[in-house]
Amino acid sequence: MWRGLWTLVSRAARGPHSPRLCTRQASGYPAPGSGATIFALSSGQGRCGIAVIRTSGPASGHALRSLTAPRDLPPARKACLRLLSDPRSGEPLDRALVLWFPGPQSFTGEDCAEFHVHGGPAVVSGVLQALGSVPGLRPAEAGEFTRRAFAHGKLSLTEVEGLADLIHSETEAQRRQALRQLDGELGDLCRGWAETLTKALAHVEAYIDFSEDDNLEEGVLDQADSEVRRLEVALGVHLRDARRGQRLRSGAHVVVAGPPNAGKSSLVNLLSRKPVSIVSPEPGTTRDVLETPVDLAGFPALLSDTAGLREGVGPVEQEGVRRAQKRLEQADLILAVLDASDLASPASCNFLDTVVIPAGARNPSGSHQRLLLVLNKLDLLPAGRSDPHPDLPSHLLLSCLTGEGLDGLLEALKKELAALCGDPSTGPLLTRSRHQHHLQGCLDALGQYRQAKDLALAAEALRVARGHLSHLTGGGGTEEILDIIFRDFCVGK
Repeated sequence: MWRGLWTLVSRAARGPHSPRLCTRQASGYPAPGSGATIFALSSGQGRCGIAVIRTSGPASGHALRSLTAPRDLPPARKACLRLLSDPRSGEPLDRALVLWFPGPQSFTGEDCAEFHVHGGPAVVSGVLQALGSVPGLRPAEAGEFTRRAFAHGKLSLTEVEGLADLIHSETEAQRRQALRQLDGELGDLCRGWAETLTKALAHVEAYIDFSEDDNLEEGVLDQADSEVRRLEVALGVHLRDARRGQRLRSGAHVVVAGPPNAGKSSLVNLLSRKPVSIVSPEPGTTRDVLETPVDLAGFPALLSDTAGLREGVGPVEQEGVRRAQKRLEQADLILAVLDASDLASPASCNFLDTVVIPAGARNPSGSHQRLLLVLNKLDLLPAGRSDPHPDLPSHLLLSCLTGEGLDGLLEALKKELAALCGDPSTGPLLTRSRHQHHLQGCLDALGQYRQAKDLALAAEALRVARGHLSHLTGGGGTEEILDIIFRDFCVGK
């Protein structure tokens, strides 16, 4: 009986309504320009010590022999020093390290070669032109090496996204998250969920096919229901991450706000370590929203300097205040700045009443905006008076002029941003809206399974749920989605 049941497991995994998940096998999508051998500069543009040029495709071995003649191919995956020459004229181009990666034991799964040449523009240009003269070779398109790796089952789609994020990572937290996704953490999780659905589907179909034979063990449907309930809970936990993974990938929106002359622009310049904003004792200097991407305590953030909040004295400043208020509504984290030496002023009191206190209160949706209250100009306080207003909401003391209190502010920012962006070490994060979409689709399909009155409809709902997981890892994606993902890569990767 169980032999028949596991036949159903295989049938459920391969059925026409259930695309096979993309494990480290071929995804079914042909590589762009299949049959052609591609080449490109894989290292960065410009002068450098060493530049890496790579090829991928069936003519890679011929290209390597052509540029290193009369020498034969080097041993696989072993760097060898070779004189590179133009195959047309025989003119020496460079003395370089070359590596040979016969497929399928290569990044793309195809025959690959690498040329580690000196990074001068003339050297790189000469080697690229020489490769272009070899029959069967053409320049690679953006992301084509990685797309071929995906097409040959070397990377799942989530791992491809992790590789793209790793290339574009600018902060420590982004690097950690991207590396974990590249290592397959999210893909492995989805494959485990898909295996759970496959077993549940097999149990349901076994009941449909064998329930009248009295050969089926009791509780098969109950077991399927139990597995689905556990999966619903796991999916719900990941979908309630409040876009943490997406913030980690693209940056949290941190808005610096306060009344005029509180030191907002000075704080933005201090945190960004460059003169982003004009600093002046004249109130109303900043009249528009100024944005700059920054690395705050290892987390990515988009830092916004805004106009001082007050009744505008002219139409331009009034528009600046309106934009500042709109940006406050969109903020993930508000850095509320007040002048520690002028807390009793009407502007400071109004800011406390209209921004600081309401931000700490829960809104009707049950969420609340994160806010750090910073009392700037600590250097203007009388000596020995460390906290001018202990009755204020929780706050930090800072002097943008002397830098006193900056370490405490950065530590507080690190805690707030860790809560907003998530901790990559705690488990896979959903870094793209595509991930959210397919997990929500899977969860919705499981809801339809529980409500189905007919077992055939219940089985179809499980196939739909499994299909969403397959799309997430790349086993059932469309060419349009793939084009968008691989477009993020540079030529040579």
